[in-house]
Amino acid sequence: MVSVTLADIQDARVRIADRVHRTPTFASETLSRRLRVPVVLKAENLQKTGSFKPRGATNAVRQLPQEARSRGVVTFSAGNHAQALAYAAAAEGVKCTVVMPASAVPSKVDACRAYGAEVVLHGTPREAMAHFQVLQQTRNLVPIHPFDHPHVIAGQGTVGLEIMEDVPDVSLVIVPIGGGGLISGIATALRGLDVPVRIVGVETTGSNAMRAALASGRPVMLDRIDSIADGLNAPSVTDRTLDIVRRYVDEVVEVTDAALIDAMRFAMERLKLVLEPAGAAGLAALLGGHAGRPTGRVAIVLSGGNVDLTRLKAWL
Repeated sequence: MVSVTLADIQDARVRIADRVHRTPTFASETLSRRLRVPVVLKAENLQKTGSFKPRGATNAVRQLPQEARSRGVVTFSAGNHAQALAYAAAAEGVKCTVVMPASAVPSKVDACRAYGAEVVLHGTPREAMAHFQVLQQTRNLVPIHPFDHPHVIAGQGTVGLEIMEDVPDVSLVIVPIGGGGLISGIATALRGLDVPVRIVGVETTGSNAMRAALASGRPVMLDRIDSIADGLNAPSVTDRTLDIVRRYVDEVVEVTDAALIDAMRFAMERLKLVLEPAGAAGLAALLGGHAGRPTGRVAIVLSGGNVDLTRLKAWL
């Protein structure tokens, strides 16, 4: 299992600089007054394709040798990594196939196709993951796993570098967890920089693969996933992401779907930001008191804003 280092993340930042945004990190007086600590928001919902995912996808695609590029790439995703890989592959002239659950948000499916990807809709998230492996083998495609890939993790870790440059005195960083790629990259960056910061990951009660893995000491395939946060609905984490979280992350907490909806409403009304449920997970944890009682500056990673407007209307 290839490890990821601070140097890998620093190299990734140079490699992807012309393909992704350096997203803003801005203070929220509203949250700071409410929580009585300084709060900043890392707005990855304003990233290319609407989430943090192009960082890792671009870093992975740009390191493919010509032989691999000629074969094309494949992945599985509920939507954000699929869009990101489609975007990254199109920019490099590489054919892309994405396997998405049959329940994938239509706007995310449409976005993948708009970037030129072949979209294969297949079953549940767990079944989509299995079908991705079938297509990879039968079509001889190059797999770009959404989170269990060192180049993807290194790309996501560039979020951590930017947070530390913008907020060097941060004491708590809150990060959503699906399969664990984002928090693995951010935690590797922060620990590599040797800063005294507490790192908290956030899952939902209906999709808690990382907490299940931490409790079992190994990755666990969830029997059932029941959460509106499709961006966090990984059926399992992996040995790689579990190992990094176990070593570098202080705590993993859970929030309910109702808390996600409340956080999305708060973001729209008070912060003027549109978040998808997964993107609001860190905000939900802080507002609900699940991240403990912070005593210093807090940074929340808003991981994405790709929300279907029809569903948003129903939730709010």
